[in-house]
Amino acid sequence: MIITKTPFRMSFFGGGTDLEEFFKKYGGAVLSTTFDKYCYVTVRHLPPFFKYSSEFVYANIERVCDVEEIEHPLIKNLMKFKDMHEIRLSYEADLPARTGLGTSSSFAVGMLNAFYGIKGKRVDKRRLADEAIYVERVLCNEAGGIQDQIAAAYGGLNRIDMSDKGYKVSPVIMSNHRKKLLNDNLMLFFTGFSRFSANVQNDTKKNINDKVKQLLEMKSLVDEAEDILTNEKRNINDFGLLLDYTWKLKRGISDSISTNFIDMIYEETIKAGALGGKLLGAGGGGFLLFYVEKEKQDRVMNALKDYLYVPFEFETEGAQVIYFKAEDYEVPVRFLSN
Repeated sequence: MIITKTPFRMSFFGGGTDLEEFFKKYGGAVLSTTFDKYCYVTVRHLPPFFKYSSEFVYANIERVCDVEEIEHPLIKNLMKFKDMHEIRLSYEADLPARTGLGTSSSFAVGMLNAFYGIKGKRVDKRRLADEAIYVERVLCNEAGGIQDQIAAAYGGLNRIDMSDKGYKVSPVIMSNHRKKLLNDNLMLFFTGFSRFSANVQNDTKKNINDKVKQLLEMKSLVDEAEDILTNEKRNINDFGLLLDYTWKLKRGISDSISTNFIDMIYEETIKAGALGGKLLGAGGGGFLLFYVEKEKQDRVMNALKDYLYVPFEFETEGAQVIYFKAEDYEVPVRFLSN
């Protein structure tokens, strides 16, 4: 049996520039962090005592005799990709899916980590990220960028640069005091509904050629944000003001990014004292992140009392195996003969 633990991520700047259609032509950059909310994937071999050969427990329960019967596209494609058979897999998470935190990509990374581990193999974070990208974007043919899989695999507060030659992950170098100050000034709220990121991403992809100027500016803001964090002489509150600027810039890329409901919440929070914020993920709903100075956080909490506040702390570990017990298992003859 193996249990993997994979963090969720929040993206601050550069979202949209991680789409292949953009970064292979213009280059992309993202500033993001993982935080202490996780998904857990448990995998073990299923004993041959049941009418079904594999069982998958997530929001639904699937019991199948053949991999082609699996309904969940990510599980199905990963099972085929890694040639997995006769397993029991369960998925649990600290936060709901389809809420802008890269949950599906964390699930993909966590499953890959578990599938390798159950076969007695350990792979590095780059391979986990690369293969998760391949499965989601190629095998599942889902629209979207590549930042989520990289963030989930590597963990930490990073700058991710992308080009036609690949990607590079660079930790943001800042003092513990300044990093804690940033963490303490960020507030996360759940808006109470979710959406499929791929639907918003498809709309964004259609607009890429018309929105190159905005996306290039969003890419340049990664440099500015990194300088704010790493330059001790700069006021870290500028990070909040920059969030406000990039949110307004991002809203111009697609009509699907925001809604009247989200805009209303955002404006109420700014009036209550937030310096800036953004809707996490591709857009359309989910979690809202705000930068709020400590002395104004009570006012923001009161303004958003109807929504769920989610305290969090940055994390640095990325994808992990947290439990492993070797099993004696032989692949049945019927699989060896295929």
